[in-house]
Amino acid sequence: MKAIWRCIWFLAIGGVAVSAATGVTKVSATSGHDTRFAMMRKSMVEQQIKRRGIRDEEVLNAMLSVPRHLFVPEPLADRAYDDSPLPIGYGQTISQPYIVAYMTEVLALDDESVVLEIGTGSGYQAAILSELVKKVHTIEIISELAESAARRLLELGFTNVEVKEGDGYYGWPEHAPYDAIIVTAAAGHIPPPLIAQLKKNGRMIIPVGGVFMTQNLVLVTKDYNGRAISRNMMPVLFVPLTGEH
Repeated sequence: MKAIWRCIWFLAIGGVAVSAATGVTKVSATSGHDTRFAMMRKSMVEQQIKRRGIRDEEVLNAMLSVPRHLFVPEPLADRAYDDSPLPIGYGQTISQPYIVAYMTEVLALDDESVVLEIGTGSGYQAAILSELVKKVHTIEIISELAESAARRLLELGFTNVEVKEGDGYYGWPEHAPYDAIIVTAAAGHIPPPLIAQLKKNGRMIIPVGGVFMTQNLVLVTKDYNGRAISRNMMPVLFVPLTGEH
């Protein structure tokens, strides 16, 4: 996408074990362009993402360009490109790179898409989306994460992302309808407010299932008659969608 369009929430697949909040890597003028990290990103894309079947060149380019190590706690920067989720504090995680790429690809986005993300986390998923679309609206229920993600995304130049603190179950109706919705925490069911805010012919990707149950990554499409059709894509393990719903 055009360089001027830049602007995430968390998802977890594989083990999740975080108990204390930790600071995320501070942004510096040059750290995102460090040669060593660039080589690690290239290896991540080649070994973890392409080999598992991700083919969309725009998605691959976004994964190659966004400095993931700036979205994790500083002590974990050297592990940012590992094939696993990592803790970001407050009991949350940044997702496995492949899952970020997979969920992004299945939404079939273009540079005119307007996307709603439920769960901002440290901002990484939103940063990936921002490279591909016109606008990203992202909601985070944990105020500390919402504030730090908004600041980080702005400092890194991802200016087409708007971050809001709130309960993502209810979506963000002021900006609806959306071309695509991405949910990065497991819900016990597909939230009706999110279906209502999805455009006709739109797509939503969401993990569905309980904490101690089998979870499935579900692709929801909305046909021209407004009917929602869901399809299980793969088994996953995510932290739960929280809130008062």
